[in-house]
Amino acid sequence: MSARDAVIVDAVRTPVGKRNGSLAGIHAADLSAQVLAALAERNGLDPAVVDDVVWGCVQQVGQQAGDVGRMAVLAAGWPESVPGTTVDRQCGSSQQSVHFAAAGLIAGQYDVAIAGGVEMMSAVPLGSLSRDKDLGRPGGPKVRERYGVTFNQGIGAEMMAEKWGLSRDQLDEFSAASHAKLAAAADEGRLEGQIAPVDLPDGGTLTADEGLRRGTTAEKLAGLKPAFKEGGLIHAGNSSQISDGAAALLMMTSDKARELGLTPIARVHTAVLAGDDPVIMLSARSPACPWTTLASSRSTRRSPRCRWPGWRRRARTRTGSIQAAGPSPSATRSAPPAPG
Repeated sequence: MSARDAVIVDAVRTPVGKRNGSLAGIHAADLSAQVLAALAERNGLDPAVVDDVVWGCVQQVGQQAGDVGRMAVLAAGWPESVPGTTVDRQCGSSQQSVHFAAAGLIAGQYDVAIAGGVEMMSAVPLGSLSRDKDLGRPGGPKVRERYGVTFNQGIGAEMMAEKWGLSRDQLDEFSAASHAKLAAAADEGRLEGQIAPVDLPDGGTLTADEGLRRGTTAEKLAGLKPAFKEGGLIHAGNSSQISDGAAALLMMTSDKARELGLTPIARVHTAVLAGDDPVIMLSARSPACPWTTLASSRSTRRSPRCRWPGWRRRARTRTGSIQAAGPSPSATRSAPPAPG
């Protein structure tokens, strides 16, 4: 019997909606359901064969509460026998869903799994978990006593920029380049295979990302005021956008893919976790890199994670990780484009 593995057969996402944009009026479960339906249709997949849907979501309150992953399965009209669960590892929630799905496949608990996630930031904005003071604040008194501050991602961004010696010019140039890369990818049709058009409540269809700001330049960004502290570096133009969207991966074993007549596009080889200072935030990818490389030494190829740090929350997160991990210049230039 051959060793079990975990492969990705297909990846699909909605267009990324801007704050209060086209997707803002769609329920998180319904938007997730459209992604699930697209994944099944694209691959001729009978949903009944799915062993689990593992869904990432950060702000699990309001329409994103009550296990939105399971609600997505039901909203998609899939058999009630298909389970679904929702995980929260903050900014890495959907990546963690991939980790869990891969582990289940390799362990033999799954043959077919879907990993993905949703975030409707227009309807459930950052800070929603703390709005009802009667329910208590996240973290608790012991955590606040230990660190003496309320965790703030914007202040963490400023700390990260200072720690790695990043300048305002560097952050603005990186952000402007991100928009330029996304514009080029869209114009060349490189995103068409991954985007599932979304049916809108008004009868229209959203087919393209709304967050792209064509013509963005570092010079234009230089005119924006800092958002988190006087004289700071972080502002609306080099921070991640307030966005709405959902995405999913169809995962299974290689044996199952052959049985279903599907062709894998990638294999999950290594997944590494690390914790770091929660005040500065989002810097744990740097200590994770040596472990990723060590785990990948069993393979004939070095893991790309240290060279291409994952999706960034802010320009300083990506540039700081690049400086800490030391990627090759070519890897930096060819990093996949992303909005924000």
